[in-house]
Amino acid sequence: MPDSKTMPPKITKSDSEWRKELTPMQYAVLREKATERPFSGEYEHERRKGTYVCAGCGQTLFESDAKFDSGCGWPSFTAPAADSQVDEERDVSLGMIRTEVLCSKCDGHLGHVFDDGPGPTGLRYCINSAALKLEPK
Repeated sequence: MPDSKTMPPKITKSDSEWRKELTPMQYAVLREKATERPFSGEYEHERRKGTYVCAGCGQTLFESDAKFDSGCGWPSFTAPAADSQVDEERDVSLGMIRTEVLCSKCDGHLGHVFDDGPGPTGLRYCINSAALKLEPK
């Protein structure tokens, strides 16, 4: 059984509450599993050091040290800040099999993870900018 101290408490809100708190793009991505257009997100070329948190609930998701330029059109990371802060689910939409990445605290859709990233993990967490907020260091 997981240690309850490492598992964040789930945040549940009504659809109308989410709509009031999020921008239309944040709502589309986080709550409706939309994807922003490639190369259009504010963090695609971001170079500042800091912590990327969930735009829906503020939970820490990724550190800037794990960010890399994958050329895919979305911010890419080699690993989450902590495994317990993201959940992964099988996604068979769009006629392909992918692994969806979700915030473990609010179940917000973040993007997808692929096994074509650099070392040391070999993973590429391809994340929508609209799902993130950068807290600069």
